[in-house]
Amino acid sequence: MKISELAAALGCTVSPSVEPGGDVEITGVSGLEQAGPGQLTFLSNPKYAPKLKLTQAGAVLAAKPVEGIATLISTNPYHDYARALELFYQPPRPAPGIHPSAAIAGSAKIGVGASIGAFVAVGENVVIGRNAVLHPHVVIYAGATIGDDFTAHSHSVVREFCRVGNRVILQNNVVIGGDGFGFAKRADRSHHKIVQSGITVIEDDVEIQSLTSIDRASMGETRVKRGAKIDSLVQVGHNCIVGEDNIICSQTGLAGSSVLEKDVLLAGQVGVSGHLTIHEGATIYAQSGIGGDVAAGARMSGSPAFDAGEWLRAITAFQKLPEILRSVRELKKKSEAKS
Repeated sequence: MKISELAAALGCTVSPSVEPGGDVEITGVSGLEQAGPGQLTFLSNPKYAPKLKLTQAGAVLAAKPVEGIATLISTNPYHDYARALELFYQPPRPAPGIHPSAAIAGSAKIGVGASIGAFVAVGENVVIGRNAVLHPHVVIYAGATIGDDFTAHSHSVVREFCRVGNRVILQNNVVIGGDGFGFAKRADRSHHKIVQSGITVIEDDVEIQSLTSIDRASMGETRVKRGAKIDSLVQVGHNCIVGEDNIICSQTGLAGSSVLEKDVLLAGQVGVSGHLTIHEGATIYAQSGIGGDVAAGARMSGSPAFDAGEWLRAITAFQKLPEILRSVRELKKKSEAKS
């Protein structure tokens, strides 16, 4: 695409204005350091601005004009970078149809335009909406209900009676509705399994990355609300609620009955103990341990977690503890000598 065409598609303006005959052709999108003369790059974080002096890109997406390079002026460069990628690359989509090796129950209802890959298994009374893509070895258990434009990558599973909304993406090896981890102690201290009689509900526009498990409820439901994005290797326990537009990063674990309100961010390796609420707009930084309710808009760090600003001051002081200890010992010696 010409720069002018790309700018029009993204709703950006170009600086400097493109002169006749000077409209450069853009063939792809790449990072600041990797981009070549025919590629578009982007600047969304000011700390990377010095790298622009070395980039070979033909154009850059940025919030303001960049000297020496054609700039597509954007109010949200990172978002427009994502939109530009879609213009140049779309992942391959299998053709509609059902592979001969797929096992589809006679009572299952599959919407028009579906692509069902090799060795897919779809159980009794399953309902799947329009334009679904089920890659090889996907398994949909009996009674599951799935909306339109569903994509399930290889070895992902939707368990019995679970409900999945529209435009949901499951990456490889995701398990929706596996049994929650519940056991009761017998008198002899052995474990009696608690039947996990509930379901898991995944609302519209949710994406769940590889090797993540969203457990079914012991009673009632586990729910992931609209627009939430969940990274790889995340565990969501039974009866949890993940709020709208949440971001949950890799290796995070939610114990049972945790409630996350709207627009919560959990960074990598966060641990959340059960039966608590993280309120709207809270941010929990990496490797934090949450043991109680978190206020709306709070920023938390550490384990046990507390206010992120205080944590930064505390961790700075922590590194100086040996020096402080030496000073205290010296002062103690001097005090004892005087007495």
